[in-house]
Amino acid sequence: MNENFHQKPVTFVGEVSINVMNLDDAIMFYQDIIGLQLLKKTDRQAVLTTDGKTPLLTLEQPAGVTPKEGRTSGLYHFALLLPTRADLAEFLRHLLQTKYPFGAADHAVSEALYITDPDGNGIEIYVDRPSDRWKWADGEVAMGTDPLDGNDLLEESDREWSKLPEGTLMGHIHLHVSDLRKTEEFYMQGLGFTVVNRFGGALFTSTGGYHHHIGLNTWNGVGVPAPKENSVGLNWYTLVFADEKARNEVTKQLKAIGAVVTEKEAYYIVADPSGNEIHLVV
Repeated sequence: MNENFHQKPVTFVGEVSINVMNLDDAIMFYQDIIGLQLLKKTDRQAVLTTDGKTPLLTLEQPAGVTPKEGRTSGLYHFALLLPTRADLAEFLRHLLQTKYPFGAADHAVSEALYITDPDGNGIEIYVDRPSDRWKWADGEVAMGTDPLDGNDLLEESDREWSKLPEGTLMGHIHLHVSDLRKTEEFYMQGLGFTVVNRFGGALFTSTGGYHHHIGLNTWNGVGVPAPKENSVGLNWYTLVFADEKARNEVTKQLKAIGAVVTEKEAYYIVADPSGNEIHLVV
């Protein structure tokens, strides 16, 4: 039940690229445990998909790759949004059968399972509750972290899991940052996102009334450095804009707050104040 929070004219996260220690091992994990499919592969890169055409996750093994560093900015988790609650039930059953370790939470707006890949990259697999059941007050959406009722979820479907369904989307990304004030200016005044929830050193931001497309937190510490370029973790993520006009407007806003925007052939690149790289695509 994907609503209209991940299609134009909403600005949303489209694809995420992460570094891994060993490409072949990572491909096996993302196929066998997560259920993505290989779209294309080179010696140092693999692009993964659910529908056989749309890239969702790109794995990179950079030269001289180093393990994930603690207490830096970068990836907290990327989150794959499943089409239906039955899909999440089947994925939960798969995790229980494989005995792969996971966490779980009920966030009021969604139900979520949390996994860490073998290199320490965080992954959320979740399903949204219908948006008419989300509770808003004064421009903020109510989100919590309560125990997930796994038995109730499992009753949603008795089908065996085989892979992630074709309609799976990159639902959101959640990042470690070093300074919430600078981060808020960048994402609000620069990228044009709206803060929809704040608590405990975190901002949740979105466009189009979603509960969040981008989460941002200082839970690794205020003032933490960016990780080394070749370490395990986030390479970049894409923000998909409605059209050239919308993207051009945002690049003007970014430059107005002092951000450096670099133009490539098919996209623009900008980094947030903590060094998280974003590709602006149409």
